[in-house]
Amino acid sequence: MERMPNLEWKKIDEALVYDGYRKIIKRRYQMPDGSEANFEIVCGFPKVAVIFALTPENGVIITKEFRPGPGKVLMELPGGAVEPDEELLDAAKRELLEETGYQGEITMLGKSFVEAYTKQTKFHFIAKNCKKIAEKNLERTEFIEETIISLADFKKLVRSGELTDSDTALYGLMSQGISLFD
Repeated sequence: MERMPNLEWKKIDEALVYDGYRKIIKRRYQMPDGSEANFEIVCGFPKVAVIFALTPENGVIITKEFRPGPGKVLMELPGGAVEPDEELLDAAKRELLEETGYQGEITMLGKSFVEAYTKQTKFHFIAKNCKKIAEKNLERTEFIEETIISLADFKKLVRSGELTDSDTALYGLMSQGISLFD
């Protein structure tokens, strides 16, 4: 029988490196071979809710917002940070309403890690039969335009790599039995 490699890492210490819009901590680990290395971890909003939102006509609600990382306007699904002590479903409802003015029948589909060097977990939701009930209620740093696109155009958008929340998009499409490649 093949011996499994030792995958145990030991955290040696942790220090705050930057405390701004996002916090960055430096963690030092002892790796399985006994050597040590530092890793930067992005902290901040530990939970985010992202919503694949459909209108009664099966249009997909997307948002357009400038993002400082890539330095350009990106197309995204509505979503944002879950506040401390806020229920996940309540956060999804709030974010959809705040960013788009839409409300719908929301269900959680799953969760995933955002990436390997952050403490953030993304919770994926679907909202069906979404209807515009209010104006957007954006935060001071949010400048968002919402739009509705057809499922066919949405699938093209996901395949293009230009949608930031493609994991939530895939959860949403699969939950409806829709193939990305039809």
